[in-house]
Formats: sequence, structure tokens, C-alpha cells
Amino acid sequence: MIETIQLSKAFKGKTVVEDVDLYLDKGESVGLLGPNGAGKSTTISMISSLLKPTSGDVKLDGKSVISDPGNLRKVLGVVPQEIALYQELTAHENLKFFGRIYRVPKDQLESRIQETLELVGLKDRQKDLIKTFSGGMKRRINIASAMLHHPKILILDEPTVGIDPQSRNYILEMIRQLNEKRQTTVLYTSHYMEEVEQLCNRVYIMDHGKVIASGSHSELLSILSNEDTMKVQLNQMNEDFINAIEDLDVVRQVEETGDGIKIIAKKSANIISSLVKIADQQNIQILNFQMENPSLEDVFLHLTGRTLRD
Repeated sequence: MIETIQLSKAFKGKTVVEDVDLYLDKGESVGLLGPNGAGKSTTISMISSLLKPTSGDVKLDGKSVISDPGNLRKVLGVVPQEIALYQELTAHENLKFFGRIYRVPKDQLESRIQETLELVGLKDRQKDLIKTFSGGMKRRINIASAMLHHPKILILDEPTVGIDPQSRNYILEMIRQLNEKRQTTVLYTSHYMEEVEQLCNRVYIMDHGKVIASGSHSELLSILSNEDTMKVQLNQMNEDFINAIEDLDVVRQVEETGDGIKIIAKKSANIISSLVKIADQQNIQILNFQMENPSLEDVFLHLTGRTLRD
């Protein structure tokens, strides 16, 4: 349905997105993951025709969006990372304004507003000013404003940042319903790995402006098929201990977990004896350890060398 071809962007000679190829089939829910500065928001801006690429193309049903963005804009809804609402207007007034921008027919606008308010669970607050809303409620109206024209494609850039768990769960379920019942094609970025695991059929991982891996959950997890993940609980930690573990030839990654460390190591490598020896040298007590199945977070850490929130 929509694809990017060798999509690149440079600002003042510095390349921030380089040769990105991705695609979304009709009705898919696709995740776009990457640490801060990976190029996700710039990529989204180019896909949605808000930013012209330095090179490459975006195509909708085989036709260039760069040369003719009109067809894409008719079927696209974009939920930006920042709240894009008028604080001094009511929820209803905001939706009426955005409905007109999206050119929803006048005779359908009111019914669309009521339908959308029902979907986001804020119909009873439609006459209240946006400035009186909680962060989670503002996020829900932010999403509602992008849904009034019944978009076939919905791009959401970290839509749950800084909100309470109840609102977050409500938003995730709402997006799932849009994808499953309306067959809305979704491109979703987030700093929460579990959200992407819940919502998305396929995932692209970006780092330093490039797509470094892509595939279904099982395909991405297969990257670690030759490695084991071990969680180790300790009574204390220090930098020398972590450095010594990282220096072991069989160890791929070490991540601090709060009460210990998570180690990704070569499969079937017996590192327990080395771990015990290093802990004894550093006067650190191992309280518990267990093998774990690899997660998408482990794949991300393996590929980028840092956590999603770094």
C-alpha cells in the first residue's frame, strides 16, 4: 500500500536518515523502533509528505507521494508526538476545526465528531476546554483529531508518552480495534517495547538513521537463536564487575537491571563458573540466576548496544 525507496534526508550536510526502505501492506500494523536520534520522526515526516527528502521516494499504491502528495493526504491521519490542540477551545471545537481541515463534508461532520468522541471515550467531556483535561485525555483527543476523516493509514509518533497507565491501555486497545475492525493500516513508533509487541505484526529497527533489522517478532527473535539470555540477581554491583563480565569472549551484551544484570552470551557457553569467579574477586554475592527466553528488547540491545529509552 505504501512504501519508501532509498529514503534519505540531510540537514546542513549531515545525513540523519539514510537509504530507508520499508513498506506497509493494507491492514497491517507495523512498528518503527529506535533510540532517541535514530531518525524515526524525520522518517515519519517524509512519509507523511510534511518534509521533502534529500533523495529517494515514497509511494502510495505505486505512485510517487513526493511529486503528488494529494492522494496520500486524503487517506492519511497523523498523530504527532507533541499535543497539537488548541487549549482555549473545547474538545468539540477542536474536532470541528480539524474536521474542516480534513474536508469532512459539512452534513457528516457532526456525526463524525460524535462517533470519534465515542471511540476515544470522551463524549461526555466534549464541551469542556482542552486546558482542563489530563495528559491522557489530551492524547486521546489528539488521536481523535486524526481520525475524523476515516483515514486508511494512521501514523502515530509515540502517542502514549507521559500518560497514566489507564489512558495508555485505553489508547492501545483503541488502536488495536481500528486496525482489526476498520482494517486501518498503522505505522506506530514508541519508546515502550511492550506496546509494539502488543500491536504490531512486523517491526523495523532504526539506529543512526538506518534500518538495521526488520521482520516479524519470530524473525527478529531468531537473530538471537545462537545466544542465551541469563538474568543474574546480585547483592551489589560495581563498574569493575560489569567490565570484567563484558570482557569475557563469549559475552555479547551486559545490561544493568536494577537488582542485577542481564547477560546475552554465546549459546551453550558455560559462563557460570567465570561469573562466580569474577563475583568472588569483586566481593559480590550472586543471589539468584535464571535462563530466559530472548525478548524483542534483547534483540534491540544486541543490535544497537543500548536500550530503547537511551
